[in-house]
Amino acid sequence: VQLQASGGGLVQPGGSLRLSCAASGRTFSDFTVAWFRQAPGKEREFVIAVRRGGGSTPYADSVKGRFTISRDNAKNTVYLQMNSLRPEDTAVYSCAASPRRLITSALRDPMEYDYWGQGTLVTVSS
Repeated sequence: VQLQASGGGLVQPGGSLRLSCAASGRTFSDFTVAWFRQAPGKEREFVIAVRRGGGSTPYADSVKGRFTISRDNAKNTVYLQMNSLRPEDTAVYSCAASPRRLITSALRDPMEYDYWGQGTLVTVSS
């Protein structure tokens, strides 16, 4: 499966952005999909995931109540809705997919994902 991430840009603190991760080559609903981010000078970190087959959407504590993930199976796309953005959310955001059903701890591990999209830069600044 090929993944294409888009939607990044410059936004003021408190603003919103919606990132998209479009898949081609396979039915995206058959995959566990996650968003990771990497800020300058920092390690890549897990943001949020949506399970294959639905269910809970585990997220990082830092985005609780602000970020949500959703699927549009008709468009073979997963979305990351980011609200109340903060300067510390500035990073390159990448989507990743795994064909496996993953337990919660595994969802947060980038090594569990076989497919990655290119990153999209989100800059939160006034």
